[in-house]
Amino acid sequence: MQDKHVAVVGGGIAGAGAAWLLAGRHRVTLFEAEDYVGGHTCTIDAQLSDGTHPVDTGFMVFNPRNYPHLCALFDHLGIDAQASDMSFACADRDDDLEYNGESLRGLFAQRRNLVRPGFLRMVYDILRFNRRAKRDLAGSLDDSLPLGDYLDAGGYGPGFRRHYLMPMAAAIWSASPSTLRAFPARRFLAFFRNHGLLDLANRPQWHTVPGGARRYIDKILPALHAVHTSTPVRRVQRLDAGGVRLSGDQGELGEFDEVVLAAHADQTLAMLDAPTDEEARLLGQCRFQDNLALLHTDPTAMPRRRPIWASWNHISAADEHSQRPVSVTYWLNRLQQVPSEQNVFVSLNPVDAIDDAYVQRRLSFTHPVLDGSAAEAQDALPTIQGRDRLWFCGAWTGFGFHEDGLRSAVRVAEQLGCPPPWGGAQQTAEAEADAAAPTGQPVGEPA
Repeated sequence: MQDKHVAVVGGGIAGAGAAWLLAGRHRVTLFEAEDYVGGHTCTIDAQLSDGTHPVDTGFMVFNPRNYPHLCALFDHLGIDAQASDMSFACADRDDDLEYNGESLRGLFAQRRNLVRPGFLRMVYDILRFNRRAKRDLAGSLDDSLPLGDYLDAGGYGPGFRRHYLMPMAAAIWSASPSTLRAFPARRFLAFFRNHGLLDLANRPQWHTVPGGARRYIDKILPALHAVHTSTPVRRVQRLDAGGVRLSGDQGELGEFDEVVLAAHADQTLAMLDAPTDEEARLLGQCRFQDNLALLHTDPTAMPRRRPIWASWNHISAADEHSQRPVSVTYWLNRLQQVPSEQNVFVSLNPVDAIDDAYVQRRLSFTHPVLDGSAAEAQDALPTIQGRDRLWFCGAWTGFGFHEDGLRSAVRVAEQLGCPPPWGGAQQTAEAEADAAAPTGQPVGEPA
């Protein structure tokens, strides 16, 4: 394939990954609407009592089992890793119920849990759910069955739903409980199985990037022909004579041989000057939701009982019919091994207002809504890839996480003649088969 001038629109993991892979053979220009490249890779220098500490606020963790492409990229770039702690706690402010799921001691750290029939039923349902989910995945579970209907048919109690499954799932996908009810049950259960969440032991060891995940972005950018931040693309126009013209707020941004659109599906659709009917249908089927994230030092956003504290802390109840966005606080000292005596947190959609005196940064992260409509669009995406020199990638093509984004970038780069240096098409297919859910969709990280 002849070397080409390629534009990549979007600087998250999908766009940055695609740009880096393509730069080995083509001249690549990256356009990013924000003032930094990275998307959910957003490392911030927290100002704590004993100095400055880099912390990650979006993408935080990964593991070799479920992130084969990302780990291979990090190895190639020389990015080291450190072990992380992925403990989970739930704190229901309304019912004054708190527990830490790391151990029996944590489950009953609030002594009243020992005599709460609903809590004991929750523990029983967890064990029953784990057994049944494995059996159903090995059987003929309907691919289109929503998670809510699956739970109804299984007769799982309100405690299991309100204080375990919905809080954990909402924290993983940054989604409201009502949204999760529409999640295809088979994909949901496969995700839990592949991450060891249906087992009490032998779960994968998670890792973080010491010094912040922005380190890998810093290694990627020098390989590119040009990088334009604070440069939103407003119009993508396919030219009759060949090529694609991009335009922004100040007019034309250039003409390119191929364009990789690595923004969210709805953003991509809005850019297209004349989308085909199939592009409009597939991209329009994917929905997204915004989540407020605060980097802060206020401990009141954590469970009230200090022994309950975990790396992930779901705050408030998770009524499965609620439209209220997920509220979760990440304890970065434990999750990312922040070496400071002062505690630092990231809270997603905090239930209670956090005093501005404690807040160091306000951020907004957008996450895909993974319902049946999105799953259909993901499965049909190959039918529009590469038509008229346009390519589509992003974490929204899978479960919404870093591995999904990079995996989609690898697929596009391979079709443009640039397989990843950690293996060609055959090795890529084998890695995907090892890591994917039965539906072929990849798996990912909490935020």
